[in-house]
Amino acid sequence: MLASEIMIRYGELSTKGKNMKDFINRLGKNVAGVLEDYSGIEVNWNRDRMHVILNDQEEHSADIINRLTHVFGISSLSPAMKVEKTLKAAEVAVQDLARELYEPNMTFKIDTHRADHEFEYDTMALNRKLGAAVIDAIPEIQAQMDNPDIKIRVEVRNKHIYISARTIPGAGGMPVGTAGTGMLMLSGGIDSPVAGYLSMKRGMEVEAVHFHSPPYTSPQALQKAKDLAAKIAQFSGPMTFIEVPFAEIQEEIKKHVPDGYGMTITRRMMLRLTDKIREQQGGLAIVTGESMGQVASQTLESMQAINHVTTTPVLRPLISMDKNEIIDITKTIDTYELSIQPFEDCCTIFAPSSPKTKPTIENAIRYEKALDIEGLIERALAGVKREMIKPGSSQDDALEETFNSIL
Repeated sequence: MLASEIMIRYGELSTKGKNMKDFINRLGKNVAGVLEDYSGIEVNWNRDRMHVILNDQEEHSADIINRLTHVFGISSLSPAMKVEKTLKAAEVAVQDLARELYEPNMTFKIDTHRADHEFEYDTMALNRKLGAAVIDAIPEIQAQMDNPDIKIRVEVRNKHIYISARTIPGAGGMPVGTAGTGMLMLSGGIDSPVAGYLSMKRGMEVEAVHFHSPPYTSPQALQKAKDLAAKIAQFSGPMTFIEVPFAEIQEEIKKHVPDGYGMTITRRMMLRLTDKIREQQGGLAIVTGESMGQVASQTLESMQAINHVTTTPVLRPLISMDKNEIIDITKTIDTYELSIQPFEDCCTIFAPSSPKTKPTIENAIRYEKALDIEGLIERALAGVKREMIKPGSSQDDALEETFNSIL
C-alpha cells in the first residue's frame, strides 16, 4: 500500500485536559520542524489525531517515519490510506491492502475503531462486512482474532475512513518545549547525554553546557561533546551548545585547594558558571548526569556540598539508575560508541587521586577563600562560545563542509 499520509496518535497528551490544545500545537510545530526539508508535506492536527499528508513525497515515507519515531509526544503512528467515508470505499481499500500483504497460509483480522458513532455501521458490523470483503478477494485466507499475520486497522473518523496495517511505536513522552528550558551539563561521558534525552522526553528544551580546558583537553574531546549533542538533538531539533573555558579555574583549584576537595570545588565552580549561563539564556533548571553513589562526587554529602552554591533546581534524571540501565539507553539513542571514545574531558584530566566522599559545606567555603571566585567566573563567562548544533551533524559533516567551501 502506497500510504497517502502518516497518522499520528498522541497517547499521554490526551490526559492534559484544558491544556491539551497547547501541547498538541507544540507537537505539530515539532513535527513540522523535523520534516521542513521535505517540500509539499502538510501537517494537520486536531484533538484526536495528527496527519502528515505526504502529497508527492510518498517514496520518502520510510525516512519520514524514522524521523517521526524520534519526536517526543507521539504515542504511535501508522502509514495510512485515506478513503471516502463509505462502506464501499473501505471494502475496496482493505481488499487491495490484503492482496498486497498476503502470502500462502497467512491469517488476518479487521480491527475497526469508530470515532464517528453516527456512521451507519457499528464496529462489529464493519468488522464482519470488511472481513467478508477480504475473504471474497482472497478465498483461501483465514480469519484469526489472536495474533493474526495481517492486522488491518480501520478508523472511521469525522470526514474520512483511514486504512492501515502497521502501528509503529513512537517515542512517547511530552513534546519538547512544553516544560521550559534546562541547561544540561554535558561532558563527554556516558551519563549526561542520557540525562539530556530523558529531560527532553518530559518536554524540556535542553541547551548543552560543556567545560573545555585546552591545552589539557584536546580538540577531539570538544568535538566528541558536540557530536553527542548532535545525537540527542535528533529528539529535539537544533540545540544550543555552549562551550565554557575552564583551564584557568582548574589550575587555580589545583594550586590552592587540598587534593581531597579538588573535585568538590571544581563541581561547585561548574555549577556556579552553569547557573550564570542559565540566567543569561532564560533557563529554569540545571540537568546533570549524576547517579547515586557512582563516583565520589555523587554521594549525598557531595551533592549537598556542591548544590550549596545555587538555589536553582538541579535535576538528576539518572539518580536511581545503575550503570547497565544507563548503558542500555545509550545504545537505544546511539550515543554509546561515541561516549566510550578515549578523549579525556576536563574532569578526568584533573581528577584527584583520593577525592572526599563526604565533604562538608563549611570546608568547601573555607578552601574557596583562597580563590578569586568572582574574577575567575567573570573571565570564564567572557570566553564563552555558543554554537547551534543540528540533529545528526558530526565532525565528518563539518570537514565535508570545509572541503566543499575550499572547492
